[in-house]
Amino acid sequence: MTNKILRTGKVTGLAAVLALASCTSTTTQQSQQNTTAMEQKKAETNPLLKEWTGPYGGVPAFDKMSLADLKPAMEKGMALNLAEIEAIANNPAPATFENTIEAMERAGEELNRAFTYYGIWSSNVSSPEFRAIQAEMAPKISEFSSKISQNEKLFQRIKTVYDNAQKNPLPADQQRVVQLVYENFAMEGADLSPEAKKRYAEINKELSSLYTAFGNNTLADEENYVTYLTKDQLKGLPESFVKSAAKAAADRGQEGKYAVLNTRSSMDQFLTYSDERALREKVWNTYYSRGDNGDATDNNQNIAKILKLRNERVKLMGYDNYAEWRLQNRMAKNPENAMALMNAVWPAAIARVKEEVADMQKVANATSKTKITIAPWDYRYYAEKVRKQKYDLNSDEVKQYLELGNLTQAMFFTAGELFNFKFTPVEEGKVPVFQEDVKVWEVTDKTTGEHIGLWYLDPFARQGKRSGAWATTYRAHTTFDGKKTVLASNNSNFVKPAPGEPVLVSWDDATTFFHEFGHALHFLSANVKYPTLNSGVRDYTEFQSQLLERWLSTDKVINQFLKHHETGKPMPADLVAKIKKAATFNQGFETTEYLASAIMDMKLHLADPNGLDPDKFERETLAAMKMPKEVVMRHRTPHFGHVFSGEGYATGYYGYLWADVLTSDASEAFEEAPGGFYDKEVAAKLVKYLFAPRNSMDPAEAYRLFRGRDAKIDALMRDRGFPVPSESSKK
Repeated sequence: MTNKILRTGKVTGLAAVLALASCTSTTTQQSQQNTTAMEQKKAETNPLLKEWTGPYGGVPAFDKMSLADLKPAMEKGMALNLAEIEAIANNPAPATFENTIEAMERAGEELNRAFTYYGIWSSNVSSPEFRAIQAEMAPKISEFSSKISQNEKLFQRIKTVYDNAQKNPLPADQQRVVQLVYENFAMEGADLSPEAKKRYAEINKELSSLYTAFGNNTLADEENYVTYLTKDQLKGLPESFVKSAAKAAADRGQEGKYAVLNTRSSMDQFLTYSDERALREKVWNTYYSRGDNGDATDNNQNIAKILKLRNERVKLMGYDNYAEWRLQNRMAKNPENAMALMNAVWPAAIARVKEEVADMQKVANATSKTKITIAPWDYRYYAEKVRKQKYDLNSDEVKQYLELGNLTQAMFFTAGELFNFKFTPVEEGKVPVFQEDVKVWEVTDKTTGEHIGLWYLDPFARQGKRSGAWATTYRAHTTFDGKKTVLASNNSNFVKPAPGEPVLVSWDDATTFFHEFGHALHFLSANVKYPTLNSGVRDYTEFQSQLLERWLSTDKVINQFLKHHETGKPMPADLVAKIKKAATFNQGFETTEYLASAIMDMKLHLADPNGLDPDKFERETLAAMKMPKEVVMRHRTPHFGHVFSGEGYATGYYGYLWADVLTSDASEAFEEAPGGFYDKEVAAKLVKYLFAPRNSMDPAEAYRLFRGRDAKIDALMRDRGFPVPSESSKK
């Protein structure tokens, strides 16, 4: 779902309209109330708009999902929400926090429910039929959003509350809500002239269609470009991968063959282990050419249009470029600060790549039957051989101890130690799910037994599911108008094993699993009153999840949960020692492929978009950066969904590095504590200041309360095995 949508509120919208209407007596408002009531009556017959019922404070009716209901639900939900907004905007009483901000927080309940189902179809169970609806709905959703963000009467009421709060501050949480709501509207052009507002809305409408097209093109290339292998082309591949590839081929009507899917998990494993260099090149090209094949799903024209429209839109508000507009309320504050951090790390990263390539070339010279020069499709393969040679560490050997069920229990253990949470499986059938592989757990307080929420896990790759891993909420915690408990979800793309076989994952995939669970814990540990305070600051929201990754390699997790899938024996101490010794191995590759994407994201949005050719810009920018020819960007521009299938990460991909400075620094706080990573005092501060507040306080202040100072870059450089700057640079 696009982050441009200004959805407001979490509880029953009709109640808000009735409450507001009861303060007035005009015929227009009474008519509006009656219209809303009639629409509400119609909405009650649509399963996607109905209030959630059942246990745990109500749960989504995933078993009632029908595409036939989606478009009507979205349209009715938007109509209801707009009626609520109009009632707020036209309230003749002077604007107050209660009758304006709280009323907005209360609105949009039906639409929020519809968007939950829309998001599931979009991310987890997409189909050509859904994508047709999505293409039709995208501009309508944009128009709906603009009607709220450009409602002059509404904005003047918000501004009145904001101005009054500057003179007479409200309680801290209310003050923060007012600030966030006002800034959001101001950034969306609420102060523009009528002519500029009209153009702003037109741009947003066009962008919404381009974002949908971009995402669908990428998904189409992931689904349609599959590399099929025969039995004689499997040399070097682990047995677990071969079995999964056989099943993937059979599922696609290619019985007897083996499918390398065009997803990161499948591609990464194949490039790491396959002895067939020509096939590695083919799989590499297939994956990194997504959206760049010169065919009907090519994304280059979409990118050029998106950049041009984004630039035109921010110029309407007086900004020099998109990056300047976007970063004003982020931790970085401006593109110069973000670029300064990336430029501080980049030279060390590419210098390390040169060392890594030299090590790999030596192995290739000694082992390859023909003379080769390390190319991008060789990097993972020869890095694995260097890893074995330098550290006697075999990634496939490590995988034998990384079974998905055990990893899940390891995450639950970590959540219990740090957050005092207990995860209990929910009996199958008690809570509806949208796909048979989805499992659900109840989350409670270990001490009191208090219900915290539910955690859904959708673990496997399949047709119609977007690639990667992500976390989301179906319902966020608030205590506004009664306590709402959390419905959180983690979504992965592990390759589904053959029947009876274990799900064994790589160390990188296990780290990502912990990372996404960190997002879920951030949702589950929230302690805020108002829905808006569950929002996030993009270059801060990855911090909590990146920090949780650190617990995967703690002794308590390794000794209890990283057990051999056949023998049940814990990972031996010598293997653990090798993993820890190799912790900074391949950091040149990892940092460079990520940073190249982050820098490209920023430079694309700082450049003049007129006449910009995305392919040419990418090539020339990488050349100017002295990008090593053996490494490719983690996300090449034509399939950079973080940036071009919506606006969530646009000029924000640097945020992972910004958050990692915080992560490394915070990790050292645990390392320095008497109880290490399980120190109760530091863990309590972690929850109190870094997880529970969500966006109820400024992130920089929250971090200072946790650490007693600002974060420094030093710990990040130490973590990656890079030289530490002579003078600490503070953020």
